[in-house]
Amino acid sequence: MTAPLLSRRDLDFILYEVLDTEALLARPRYADHSRETFTAMLDTAEQIAVTLFQPHWKAVDETEPSFDGERVRLHPDVKPAVDAVSEAGFLAAGHDYDLGGMQLPDVIERAAICYFTAGNIGTTAYPFLAAAAANLIVAHGSPEQVDRFARPMLSGRFHGTMALSETQAGSSLSDITTRAVPSPDGTYRLFGSKMWISAGEHELGENIVHLVLARIDGAPPGVKGISLFIVPKKLVQADGSTGERNDVVLAGLNHKMGYRGSVNTILNLGEGKFRPGGEPGAVGHLIGKPHHGLAYMFHMMNESRIGVGLGAVVLGYRGYLESLAYARTRPQGRRPGSKDPSAPQIPIIEHADVRRMLLTQKAFVEGGLALVFYCGRLVDEARTGTEESNRDATRLLDLLTPIAKAWPSQFCREANDHAIQVLGGYGYSREYPVEQLYRDNRLNSIHEGTDGIQALDLLGRKVRQEDGACFRLLLKRIAQTAAAAKLTGDAECLRLGAALEQASAELVTTTLALAGAPDLDRGLANAFVYLVVFGHTVVAWLWLEQAIAAAKGLAAGAGAGADEAFYRGKIHAARFFFDWELAKVASQHGLLRRLDAACLTMRNEWF
Repeated sequence: MTAPLLSRRDLDFILYEVLDTEALLARPRYADHSRETFTAMLDTAEQIAVTLFQPHWKAVDETEPSFDGERVRLHPDVKPAVDAVSEAGFLAAGHDYDLGGMQLPDVIERAAICYFTAGNIGTTAYPFLAAAAANLIVAHGSPEQVDRFARPMLSGRFHGTMALSETQAGSSLSDITTRAVPSPDGTYRLFGSKMWISAGEHELGENIVHLVLARIDGAPPGVKGISLFIVPKKLVQADGSTGERNDVVLAGLNHKMGYRGSVNTILNLGEGKFRPGGEPGAVGHLIGKPHHGLAYMFHMMNESRIGVGLGAVVLGYRGYLESLAYARTRPQGRRPGSKDPSAPQIPIIEHADVRRMLLTQKAFVEGGLALVFYCGRLVDEARTGTEESNRDATRLLDLLTPIAKAWPSQFCREANDHAIQVLGGYGYSREYPVEQLYRDNRLNSIHEGTDGIQALDLLGRKVRQEDGACFRLLLKRIAQTAAAAKLTGDAECLRLGAALEQASAELVTTTLALAGAPDLDRGLANAFVYLVVFGHTVVAWLWLEQAIAAAKGLAAGAGAGADEAFYRGKIHAARFFFDWELAKVASQHGLLRRLDAACLTMRNEWF
């Protein structure tokens, strides 16, 4: 039995019954759309994913990109898949009409990207890294930069990357050393090396536009001295045509445990192999103001962080569906109470422990999907709502971004682990897909800032900013959902609403205890545990939102068919998440409140 890439019923449920995406159609930006156009976009994405992305998913894992000293060679099926995405308009889908876009809601865009990611996350990286880089240029570049670079990227002619890390710096961007020297013509010449650059070299399009963080000579130290530059692989003329090769040289490839279809590179800038215009250095175009580069780059980084969370959810989701299909068709063993060895074997889904693993996966991946879609809905609210709703959506999105990146990276990968276990010995054999899904997903805890960095951002900055206004707003939304649960008339929703109120109160108490720590190091020492506690509370909230929507569906008269089973499965999974997962964080609250210093005080020589 072949499992689907995703559950369309679940996507529609979250989009329309939980998040009320159809309400966006009343806003001028989206007035040309309808639910039918949204459905058509998702149908197209699914078709492209099934026919062009999924078929070479295992092939690019087994035959990853190679470098022969001159060219990077990719699997031949990558380019037709990437081209199909741009030809169908997905790269520019959310942009204004005058940029070639469709003014599609962000939440629908994310749902479409889910299909490409589920089909082949390595190939998906090429077009959507380009789209994210173009989005940054549109937001912060000059009109001339938008025309020269962003428009070709949104049409699929050019590709794009983000070039932040360096060998000696990693995630510590304040320590980057790449230099930018002003040129008389208003451009800059860049010198340095960048590491871990996904999609950094290939021939899928006419050009690759690198967004590079560097220091202009004489800049202040630390992050306040970082500027952002457009550094194309080939120079782009005023008429949009590509010219001579820029001095951006591939120094080598990095070989990863998963996600192998996406080439990962080391790039040298200004090493002298190419000398555009006869001068040394890679030609770069400054975006915005000098020394404001990190603030601009966060536009792409935050978008990418939610994208990483989406990828983690989808890989976990596909693994769940694969293991569910296997469990329904694999006969093995008999019920513990059966003493007759001649009785027929039962499908393994009839065993309670297998159901435990499937329920855990369902709770994680469907909760994670609601989280990343909710973030997309916030983007749409910030873009088209009232002044007040715009402000609130921006605050919530800022607060939830580290959660949306890191929580799925941890727990949807755990779902992949359970999927392997459901398949038993077959689970870790390469003839079945779940082992590759696990390897692909393992990278998401590192991409776009490790989960530990997201935890420090959440506790050290996000919950404190604006004197806690973002945090208080989230608590208000949680309280509204708990109150709504009381109006459903459903006993399970009522019980879960009370549990959510208690979890919210516990989170407040823990947050205040950490904020009142005697020193910063002690307060942040267990930041990752805080992220887990915070993330579980947020996902519990969104599970209650799903349970309420399911209870409404049942109350509206869902019969004894598929809809009733779907709704009852939602309420049961919500119950499971609260009773089995949210309950686990009680001990973590205690550890955080007593400011446990085990990790902080452990000495190097004691290991």
